[in-house]
Amino acid sequence: MNIKSSIWIFGLFGLLTLSSCGSKKTIARKGRVKPEVKEQIQPSLEEIDQAPNTVAEVPMTAEQRMSMYIESFAPIAIEEMRLYEIPASITLAQGILESGSGSGTLAIKANNHFGIKCHTTWTGERVYHDDDELGECFRKYTDVKYSYRDHSLFLTQRSRYADLFKLKISDYQGWARGLKKAGYATDPKYPDKLISLIERFDLWQYDQGGALAQPSINLDHQNPDEPINAGAINAKNKVYVVVAGDTLYSLSKRFGLTVDQIMEHNKLESIDLSIGQELRLPE
Repeated sequence: MNIKSSIWIFGLFGLLTLSSCGSKKTIARKGRVKPEVKEQIQPSLEEIDQAPNTVAEVPMTAEQRMSMYIESFAPIAIEEMRLYEIPASITLAQGILESGSGSGTLAIKANNHFGIKCHTTWTGERVYHDDDELGECFRKYTDVKYSYRDHSLFLTQRSRYADLFKLKISDYQGWARGLKKAGYATDPKYPDKLISLIERFDLWQYDQGGALAQPSINLDHQNPDEPINAGAINAKNKVYVVVAGDTLYSLSKRFGLTVDQIMEHNKLESIDLSIGQELRLPE
């Protein structure tokens, strides 16, 4: 082999070696997966506003739930007392007890706050719930106020409750015991539970004078210099005198305010009101 041939062979071998190394590097690059970089998009303010609130609600105590129930439904109970002469204290106590302060299964599923069953005369909607027996039929209402009205009709239209209406409206203890005696509930402690609720939350105050219609409020025609009557408002000083049945909730709805506004304006530390109490109304 001459020198030229040797040089040519050596050069060919070098080219083959470089080509082999280059192909291996190419294969190695193809096997490597490049990570995908996703563009981070910030949500719009509108999307944030429409997003569901994931903050857990602050749990309420039983006492707070009962107080809220009373504040919400006292006006309805007083109106039913005015029309049907059933003590508002009894109606409220039964509502708390029968509905679990509005959080019971029947109250949520059927707006039924008094556990009234279908019976043979009921033609409206119904739900089925385990009570004294499995799968019993209970009345379903489109609104809680109809449950309160049906409770009034239930007591006034059945002869077994007739003796209750011989009692004074202020005799909540007699009413509580009379309901048990007439068969409204099977629990032997039912009267004691009603009486305990009435006295614990001073529900008896809603029976005092609540049977009388409250005067309407007219800021334009109320003489600002006249003494303030209960249930009326002095237009000059914007002072309201509390009457039986008033709650901060009902007053807030009547005057277009919030409960917090009334409490803050009068430096109130609780939602409890007393008959004759003067409340100044914010502008």
